[in-house]
Amino acid sequence: MELEKLKDFIKFMEENSLCELEVEEEGKRIRLKKFSENQPVVVSHISPPVKEEKETKKEGLIEVKSPMVGTFYRAPSPGAKPYVEVGDTIKSGDVVCIIEAMKLMNEIKAEIGGKISQVLIENGQPVEFGQTLFVLEPA
Repeated sequence: MELEKLKDFIKFMEENSLCELEVEEEGKRIRLKKFSENQPVVVSHISPPVKEEKETKKEGLIEVKSPMVGTFYRAPSPGAKPYVEVGDTIKSGDVVCIIEAMKLMNEIKAEIGGKISQVLIENGQPVEFGQTLFVLEPA
């Protein structure tokens, strides 16, 4: 990201009295935070389950990761049947879930086919960019 764009984002934050700004553009993501002296600092760290990731890599399984930050939904509407269940066989292009981001519902499609061996996120839970949602056995 160019320095001038970064300066424009900082100026935008100041003009609009924002403490935090997150922008994703052309596959690059930047998060700016401004802290004041009397503002409490909250540090949070979400680490992925390292043990599970190592196990899936050992077994030759494939991880389906979240392409964005948002809220995870397994079905198209409350009370509807989930897109996928453990044991289902999917092919490339099949919708596996929805992630709501900024009031937009984004269908997440499988990039590769296989059999669902694990669903790692509960319905309605927040997800981070790159967080593993499902584990597949290759077809």
